[in-house]
Amino acid sequence: MDINNDKLIYREISDEMRTSFLDYAMSVIVARALPDVRDGLKPVHRRILHSMNELGIVADKPYKKSARIVGDVIGKYHPHGDTAVYDAMVRMSQDFSYRYELVQGHGNFGSIDGDGAAAMRYTEARMSKISMELLKDIQKDTVDFMDNYDGEEKEPVVLPARFPNLIVNGAVGIAVGMATNIPPHNLREAINATLAIMDNPDITTMELMENYIFGPDFPTGGIILGRSGIKQAFETGRGSIVTRSRVNIEEMDNGKKRLIVTEIPYQVNKANLVEKIASLVREKIIEGITDLRDESNREGIRIVIELRKDVQADVLLNQLYRMTSLQTSFGVNLLALVDGAPKLLGVKEALQCYVEHQIDVTERRTRFELRKAEDRAHILEGLKIALDHIDAIIALIRGSRDNAEALNGLMSQFNLSEIQAKAILEMQLRRLTGLERDKIESEYDSLMKVITDLKDILANHSRVLEIIRNELTEVRDKYGDDRRTEISDADFDMQDEDLIPVEDIVITMTTNGYIKRLPIDTYRTQNRGGKGVKGMAVNEDDVVDFLLTMSTHDNLLLFSNLGKVYRIKGYQVPLSSRTSKGMPIVNLLELEKEEKIKAMIAVKKDSGSANYVFATKNGLVKKTATSEFTNIMKKGKIAIVLNENDELIGVKETTGDDEILIAASNGKVARFHESDIRPMGRKSIGVKGMNVDGGYVVGLATSKEGSHILSVTEKGYGKKTPIADYRMSKRGAKGVLTINVSEATGNLICIHTVNGDEDAMIVTNEGIIIRLSLENVASYGRNTKGVRLINLSDSDAVVSKVTIVEKEEAEEITETEENAENIVENTAEIIDNDNEA
Repeated sequence: MDINNDKLIYREISDEMRTSFLDYAMSVIVARALPDVRDGLKPVHRRILHSMNELGIVADKPYKKSARIVGDVIGKYHPHGDTAVYDAMVRMSQDFSYRYELVQGHGNFGSIDGDGAAAMRYTEARMSKISMELLKDIQKDTVDFMDNYDGEEKEPVVLPARFPNLIVNGAVGIAVGMATNIPPHNLREAINATLAIMDNPDITTMELMENYIFGPDFPTGGIILGRSGIKQAFETGRGSIVTRSRVNIEEMDNGKKRLIVTEIPYQVNKANLVEKIASLVREKIIEGITDLRDESNREGIRIVIELRKDVQADVLLNQLYRMTSLQTSFGVNLLALVDGAPKLLGVKEALQCYVEHQIDVTERRTRFELRKAEDRAHILEGLKIALDHIDAIIALIRGSRDNAEALNGLMSQFNLSEIQAKAILEMQLRRLTGLERDKIESEYDSLMKVITDLKDILANHSRVLEIIRNELTEVRDKYGDDRRTEISDADFDMQDEDLIPVEDIVITMTTNGYIKRLPIDTYRTQNRGGKGVKGMAVNEDDVVDFLLTMSTHDNLLLFSNLGKVYRIKGYQVPLSSRTSKGMPIVNLLELEKEEKIKAMIAVKKDSGSANYVFATKNGLVKKTATSEFTNIMKKGKIAIVLNENDELIGVKETTGDDEILIAASNGKVARFHESDIRPMGRKSIGVKGMNVDGGYVVGLATSKEGSHILSVTEKGYGKKTPIADYRMSKRGAKGVLTINVSEATGNLICIHTVNGDEDAMIVTNEGIIIRLSLENVASYGRNTKGVRLINLSDSDAVVSKVTIVEKEEAEEITETEENAENIVENTAEIIDNDNEA
């Protein structure tokens, strides 16, 4: 097919795309997506309000069908789809979308649950009272008008806007390469801030925040967390504001608690929020919720969340804040059109632009009123002349052949303008009476005063500002209301621990470095010599090394054999079942290849400890202030410097006035006062604490932990001995015997200071954990073998022990455990030196 090349335009596609896309982008930015800083409206909203005003569908007139309004807008001003226009009008009528609705809807205009509005043929609408303030005096040449899309109608470029709508109602829009997201504010506060800027143009943003406009005020209420996000948004135009639902914790008659949600964050779909909470409960991501109901009605929002009796309400609420839209972040981006171009504005700058617009509106209105007054005065001057020469004028008119001759005669003979001459010709005969003459003169005198006043306004800028102040004050007093959104002084800083219940837990760790967390009541108290409960599944080459109790919110310090210290929270240790192996510690800490954990300390806020005392395998000790261990990172820090072939054995908290007890594998204990050790920094070696006499250090204890020493051997023997039985010595001594060690008992494995009425947990190589009451363990002298604390198989041995402060009544375990092959007969054999001989 032949192509007429004369009709083709050849261009590079890249040039065409660049030009066309830029044209499209500018059209979207300027004529669709961004609001004007002066009236806070996008073109579609401005056209809707102007059309309703032109149709007379105002606040004090009956509602009209939405379809009629939409049709007029599309036909005259907005050549786009009817759905877009209707959706924009619907949003302006929603009390959960606009802080101050600009349209009054009659019918179904949607809901906060995301329900759509009814079709436009069913609903009706009219302008709200406050929206009429946006168009007030528009007929007085206060703003420019432009041709509509087909040139047959005129539409306003901007509305007069008697209040700062951009800040008051905010705006949301996505353009090309940019977007705007402006939160709504309280009308009273916004106008007060505007007045403050007019009074003091040099006022700072902080002064505005502190005294006039405190922050966004969302139509759905809620609580803003902190002021830092508000400050950033107010100053730069960009910022993130965290908004939280208003939730009350109520106690029910049955002792349970429930959460009552009465306000939700702005732009949150309530139905989706309820469904999200229900989904978290179904999937068991959040546990403890027994019932969830949406009891919202016309009076307001009410979501009821009933909790299980044992649930900590504040912790579960924090979980909901984190995982649902009960708490959201509003990203402020105060982008608006200034002189036809997009600009990022701070709140002060936006209000200054509004003030400049109001100055222009007021001056244009004044000039319009001045012109009207002067035109009327000019006509009245002509009427006065006519009344002064009424007989001559009547004669002139009667002698004229037509209107034109009479008009020309009046203008030439009495020096009148064409307008004055026409007014005389149109004057009714009744105006010739004396009373009418007085009215004309009175009206003229009044007009001259008005003209003088209007000229004075235009000549004095201060008077223009005073008029604006009065009009803003009038709007504020008429439509202003109380703030709905509370601003909390506390900045948002929700830590992970805010989501974790405060619970007592047991932390265990094996020789191969598997660590886990369990609830403390997993282990039940048993009588001395009891069978025990299988604590974890372990391999033949792995045994439990450490077991301690703490809270989920306590810090856990872990000290390694290489002299380093690490810190994690109790809740950061993975929660596991009783028989599971746990997680490798290397997944939580950045340990070196040959590094192993040798001590763990639960740091409690009210512990009162002043120092940490260290003991090494070769008998060295060191004392370091606890304050040097507050900022421990994931990579750890040096806790003690070690000599070659030495390693860290234990670490204890001390008050500064404690007695130190060090035990060696040969069954001896050295007792000396803490003051014998001078304080040292973290990066020091320490001093000699005990002469191990061919053995090695196996335990470290302090007198503050109790009045007795509990000694435990490898084969499960142990006893309590009063600390007073151990003589005080200087550090570096060999110590005195605490238990007679033999092949039957095995070496001394550990010591602990106790009061004698606690529960003790003993752990073996094969993973057996027994919890027994120390009240059932008799007190013996130092030079004895003690009592069998746990029955062990020939291949088993004790590896660790810990005391528990909380006392529980001992109870028998009767159920069959899966480690039944490790159960041995319950005995209580007391063996001393004489019996052994």
